[in-house]
Order: sequence, then structure tokens, then C-alpha cells
Amino acid sequence: MSAAPPPLAAASGADLLLWVAVPYVCLAVFAVGHVWRYRQDQFGWTSRTTQLLEHRWLRWGSPLFHLGAFMVIAGHVVGLAVPDTWTEAAGISEHAYHSTAVWAGSVAGVAMVAGLGMLSARRLLTRRIRLGTDRSDKILFPLLSATVLLGITATAAHNVFGAGYDYRSTVSVWFRGLFVLQPEPEAIAGAPLLFQLHALTAFLLFAAWPFTRLVHVWSAPIGYLVRPYLVYRRRAAPTATPGAVGRTRQASTPRPGSRRAA
Repeated sequence: MSAAPPPLAAASGADLLLWVAVPYVCLAVFAVGHVWRYRQDQFGWTSRTTQLLEHRWLRWGSPLFHLGAFMVIAGHVVGLAVPDTWTEAAGISEHAYHSTAVWAGSVAGVAMVAGLGMLSARRLLTRRIRLGTDRSDKILFPLLSATVLLGITATAAHNVFGAGYDYRSTVSVWFRGLFVLQPEPEAIAGAPLLFQLHALTAFLLFAAWPFTRLVHVWSAPIGYLVRPYLVYRRRAAPTATPGAVGRTRQASTPRPGSRRAA
């Protein structure tokens, strides 16, 4: 049985700054920034697509990036938010969980890195897109790339080619403690450097999120899944019924003794 973690006061000042103050500041900016962005810049609440400027790289890069991102987010939700006792209670052994997480996460990470690489190269090499890159994109792409690459490198170095590292007993404990207002900075203070850097860049990404194109994920067209079908009718010249034609002809034929209008 593992010993209870030391109290918060026992953590060093650097640990309190990095693993308590910085995450809470980033989460506060994440929440308040979204409210501000929605109130002040609803017309800019978009991904600002550049499909009309270039579509060959976008056709492959965008699906790879988004599919990999969805898989990576799902894996992080399970790995960070779900305690290991829950998965064990569900009949999933620790070995089975880690094997699935490592290989599924590696596939998702490679897809995400490949897609992000295509999108970044497309933005750098296509002059019209490069000229349309604003300041938020210049912050977003490097920060997002650093977060993804650090996560992939940490997994490969410790769990694919290394001896293995159980982040669920350290990083996950620290992460869940932040949201229940019981932070445990000592839980992540002893984690490998790559995992620490990955966590810090992820929270910085959360802080930058409301001010970048990432806000478009909250406007995903989920309603399309349940909306009624649209029926399109071809526009054609109206066809008159035989009775209507007869009435039209009768009305246009002058009666005897009548005069046509000049």
C-alpha cells in the first residue's frame, strides 16, 4: 500500500508555481477567454478555412489530423480522468490497458503528427496561405506542434522503447486533483521531464485556445446528425391544367361586338 502524499504545504515553491498556479491560471484564461471571445468576436468564431487557396494537401492533412486528434483526446480522457481502480473493476487488467493505450496512442499520434505536418507545410509553402496567416496562428501552430511532439516522444521514450512508466499513478493523480480542488503537485514533481513538459505545454495550449481558430471545435455541426432530410425540388416552368388553358383562351378571345383595346 502506497504512503499518503505529503501535504500541499510541503511542496516547494517551484512545484507550487508550476503545478498549481500555472494550471489554474491557464484554466481561468480558458474559461473567461471563451466568454470574451463569444461576446466580442462572434464573426471570427470560425476555422477560417483556406480550402479555396489550396486543397490537395488539405484533403489528406485535415482528415489525418482531426481523426488522430479525436483518438488522442479520447485516450487522454481515459488515461487522466479515469482512475486505474475503475478500469480494474471493469475487468481490464493493468497490462491490457497499457498495451492498448501504448499502441493505439502511437497510431493516433502518428496520424496526428502526419496531418499536422501536412497542414503546417501547406501553410509555409503556399504563399497565399502564408500571407494570410495571422498572429494567433503563429502562436497556435508551434504550441500545438510542441504539445503533440512532446507527448509522442514521452510515450516512445518510456513506454515503447523504455522500461515503461505508469503515468496513471503520478500525472493522472495530479491532473484529477486540480479539478476537485485538491492539488497534489508532488505527484507530478517526480515524473520524467518529458511528461512534465508535455503537461505544461498542454495547459499553455488551453490558455491560448480561446484566442485562436481552435474555438471552432465548440461549433461542430452535431445537429446535422439528427436534423430532417432536406428535399430539393428541381425548378421548372409551371404547367397549366387543361381547364386553366381553356379559361385563358376564352378570356383572351374577344366576344362578338366587342372591341380590342388599342
